[in-house]
Amino acid sequence: MQNFRGLIVPENLAEAASPKTTALLVYDMQIGILRQLKDGPRVLERVLQVLKVARSEGIRIFFMRHMSMPKRMAGVFQVRQMMAWQRKTSADDVEPWFLRDSPGFALAPELEVSDDEVIFDKITFSAFEGTPLAIAMRDCALKSFVVCGVATEIGIEPTVGHGADLGLIPIVVTDACGGGDAEAADRAMEGMRYKGDAMFCTIEELSTVWASS
Repeated sequence: MQNFRGLIVPENLAEAASPKTTALLVYDMQIGILRQLKDGPRVLERVLQVLKVARSEGIRIFFMRHMSMPKRMAGVFQVRQMMAWQRKTSADDVEPWFLRDSPGFALAPELEVSDDEVIFDKITFSAFEGTPLAIAMRDCALKSFVVCGVATEIGIEPTVGHGADLGLIPIVVTDACGGGDAEAADRAMEGMRYKGDAMFCTIEELSTVWASS
């Protein structure tokens, strides 16, 4: 790491992912989303591996859920989003997929969220927009976050960019992220690498770092 005018600047995964200052962000691992993905079961298995290591090291864990507004309450963005995702040409034909307490809204039960872990709901793609996530992280003096889940091209990419804009260091677990469209997910990953805001690692690399902390 480098010391720049009294600031500690991490240069590698071990320095950036200290359990004391890092959170794990599990993005949108919901039943209704995973069942739309061809590799949903594989992504779930990989995310469970990350969770196992994070829990063993006492990492603070935040789960995100995407939530739809009831149709009567949906605004312009929500309606346009539903039309695009559901491939509808008429706003009257769309239906909210992720209403609160609907089966598809729930997190995959295999995640086994515990009482000392947090679930935040959002209607945006960035996990930070309109949620208490940034406040909660600042309050715990967290400086970085490890992110895994789905979908890379939909929500993980904007979350990484937004988190970096807030002064946090995003760490993407590349083999524990999944996408609805493989080409779009690859482009999103390449875009994040190009920007230089984030660090990238595999489950094995992250496990090794946390185990040696």
